[in-house]
Amino acid sequence: MQADKTTLSDLSIFSSEEDHSVFHALNFTETNGGRDYLRQILARPLSSTKEIRDTQKTIQHLLQILPRWNSRISNGTIMVAEKFYETQITSMPKGANIYSAYIYKWLNASDFSICRYSVEHFVHLLQGMQEIHDLLYGTDSSIQISLWLQRISMLLNKPGVHDILRIDNPKKISIIQILDIASFMHGHYKQAAFELIDIFSKIDAYLSLAKACQHFQLCFPEVTDTEEPSIIAEQLYHLLLPTPVSYDVQLNRTSNFLFLTGANMAGKSTFIKAVGVGVYLAQLGMGVPAKSMRISFFDGLLSNIHVMDNIVKGESYFFNEVQRIRKTIEKISDGKKWLILIDELFKGTNVQDAMKCSTTVIEGLRRMQNAVFILSTHLYEIGEPLQQYPNIQFRYFETHVQDDQLAFSYQLKEGISNDRLGYLILKREGVVELLNKL
Repeated sequence: MQADKTTLSDLSIFSSEEDHSVFHALNFTETNGGRDYLRQILARPLSSTKEIRDTQKTIQHLLQILPRWNSRISNGTIMVAEKFYETQITSMPKGANIYSAYIYKWLNASDFSICRYSVEHFVHLLQGMQEIHDLLYGTDSSIQISLWLQRISMLLNKPGVHDILRIDNPKKISIIQILDIASFMHGHYKQAAFELIDIFSKIDAYLSLAKACQHFQLCFPEVTDTEEPSIIAEQLYHLLLPTPVSYDVQLNRTSNFLFLTGANMAGKSTFIKAVGVGVYLAQLGMGVPAKSMRISFFDGLLSNIHVMDNIVKGESYFFNEVQRIRKTIEKISDGKKWLILIDELFKGTNVQDAMKCSTTVIEGLRRMQNAVFILSTHLYEIGEPLQQYPNIQFRYFETHVQDDQLAFSYQLKEGISNDRLGYLILKREGVVELLNKL
């Protein structure tokens, strides 16, 4: 699935304020390498339902073994192993005996100390990978897990590894063993060690997704290969909200355009992002924040939420809005299935201009049956003439006012809102009072 950097930013998949990103919410990794792989996973939506189902199977398998997961491999273990290969160490004696071992230790005290410390961690790495292999092994593994198991088995079956796997206590091995293992790891096992570390980092990343599924109680969606774009979600909510409100969503070819209205702060942007994040996670093979979800495989997802002006290029906010819409139309004219999210279209021009431009865009986009659209707007006036089109759904978020106080239910209702609460918010926040005192 295609999703550009603007869309990833709009949906907060990644964010300059990392604590407020989807990546941060799903990050339960224990190693630096795992964290890097998790970032790669989240940046690359999968390209087929086959890949999605295999990833779902991988995460579900890891969910099953979570209660028994107790790896002896830590971030420190990996850092020590990597540092060992970066360090210049005096050549160790081949086939060391007690005499040559003690001579080496005496003449190269610093290097020997590095070897002893590193060997302990290499034992943890190799034995830990053997334990992971045994824990993951099963007759109904995903393709991804099967590949990991094959490589781990091959790398641990290399000559010289079996003796290391039989060590009971790496803190109590002899000087000769320390030098023999250090020499073997340094001279014969470097590439294999780095591959094991790479595999463990990948497992750590996918295990993080399994932990996130458990933590947030996510469900695995059904992603189907259908010719028509569709989204059916029950009790879908935004992953990043501490106390979210859930929504039911249904979009398909005959009802492919959702026209969304409501006052400021009523929940329009949150709803749009909830749908976008849900579909994006589904196409990663990840669980989604919903009771249930069934979607078609989407070839692309584009958003128009946080458009910016460009002072350096002399480009206005409105100009960039127009450019984003133009690029969107060009993209989705390929006949493939797209999800398009648009929040407050044409904020960068006057109301009359915005109404005409918005109506023109909506009447054009709603004819594209290969895509589904969610568009929010303050311009409720344009809704009435659009009701002639049967494929446009009209939903709004209601707001109640009592004693000059706003109450938001965040519930999605059928129809068009005509709430105008900007002045009330200005008054409630004390701005009117401050102005009167000037």
